[in-house]
Amino acid sequence: MRDTLLIALYAFAGAAVTGLLGAAALRLLRRRSLTASLAVVAAVGVVAMLAGTLAVAWAMFLSSHDLSVVTTVVAMAAAVSLATALVLGRWVVARSRELALAARSFGEHGDFAAPEVPATAELAAVSRELAATSAKLAESRERERALETSRRELVAWISHDLRTPLAGLRAMSEALEDGVAAEPDRYLKQIRTEVERLNDMVGDLFELSRIHAGTLSLSPSRMSLYDLVGDALAGADPLAREHGVRLVGDRVEPVPVEVDGKEMSRVLGNLLVNAIRRTPPDGTVAVAAERGPDGVVLSVTDGCGGIPEDDLPRVFDTGWRGSHARTPPAGAGLGLAIVRGIVEAHQGRATVHNIPGGCRFEVVLPTTAS
Repeated sequence: MRDTLLIALYAFAGAAVTGLLGAAALRLLRRRSLTASLAVVAAVGVVAMLAGTLAVAWAMFLSSHDLSVVTTVVAMAAAVSLATALVLGRWVVARSRELALAARSFGEHGDFAAPEVPATAELAAVSRELAATSAKLAESRERERALETSRRELVAWISHDLRTPLAGLRAMSEALEDGVAAEPDRYLKQIRTEVERLNDMVGDLFELSRIHAGTLSLSPSRMSLYDLVGDALAGADPLAREHGVRLVGDRVEPVPVEVDGKEMSRVLGNLLVNAIRRTPPDGTVAVAAERGPDGVVLSVTDGCGGIPEDDLPRVFDTGWRGSHARTPPAGAGLGLAIVRGIVEAHQGRATVHNIPGGCRFEVVLPTTAS
């Protein structure tokens, strides 16, 4: 028993010294190729065995012949181990370089194509993660391009929309100043109308900038949709009378919601104004509010005749108007973009779909516990 313990002690001592030297070598080579590290690991295993064997042989006074036999066996094992480590290292390094080249093309061109040659499980996992990241970045770039296009269109449209009333205001003010206005009261009334339209446009731009910047601050409170819809209908009634449109709100349930009353009133107001302006005289705009499977559903139905299917995905985009005409009373094309921004800030969603004779805008809000 004592001899066995001594053999184990001498073998451990020889292997431990080799292991410490191998750890130091690995630390020095930690920034070098994986091939070198694998060679060191293989060498440590073989040399540790050789060192332990030599230590035991020296302690037990093994014959020189037996020692040479053991040394030869260990040397052959070392040669095979090192060759195997080098082959494995070169293979892993080659796969790593292929993955690095694929990642480089991913950074330059935006698309990642995983190497077709099989790799280790770890490299395959990295490849899958890069492919997933590539897909996400592609979506992000597409959204960025869409936003950039939307911003450019918005700048162009707003420039046009500001230039038109400003030119009219200048012409009318010059006519009043020169005393050549045939009907000064009518000119003053028109000036006030244009100023109010410009003020509304600036207000919409400010609201939209807060939404895009993520600085829209909400002050939610518990209220009934019945009261919210009632106030919105009362506010839109004069415009509906002016356009000869009938407002209906007979399917409104007194459902409690946790919303910012001011912002949600703006949502309803924008939807109602949009519906009234696009509904022909003697048409009907209906408002409904009820519980749905996904939350509280607030809908505004108009008689616009429907929206082309190609335009449906762009209805809530900034600057969308549904036609190429940039003349009033179409507005600046910001109302529906503001609707979507406010609704999403409430953790809801805004959608639109066609119905016979018109379209229905729906706002889905999270349900509030009773």
